[in-house]
Amino acid sequence: MDILGTSLRVCVDDLDAAVPVYERLANAEAVRFAQGPVAVAAVGPFFLMSGPEEHLEVLRKIAATLAVKDVDEAVADLTAVGAQILAGPKSTPIGRNLVARHPDGSVFEYVDRQEAGQ
Repeated sequence: MDILGTSLRVCVDDLDAAVPVYERLANAEAVRFAQGPVAVAAVGPFFLMSGPEEHLEVLRKIAATLAVKDVDEAVADLTAVGAQILAGPKSTPIGRNLVARHPDGSVFEYVDRQEAGQ
């Protein structure tokens, strides 16, 4: 699997207040979308997330988001090393994702920019 980059996941109380800070730090414009009841802003290497605490509690357990060329390839490699697929693969507004627990217990999200069925 090719890991193309990583994004840090940051839970914030006020997304509107946080976005300009991270836009300035990353010198990038935010791309906003929703993932269920959670509002997300992708800003450079950061995923800012705001929403109900019970959802953020789950999201905080994911150490980072890893961009990969192909989520299906990631599933094969993760399974081969004994990782457990916790969620997905599924389509999102920006591609496909999955969440996996590595054999050491760490949890990561894997994303690609492919549409479902490619």
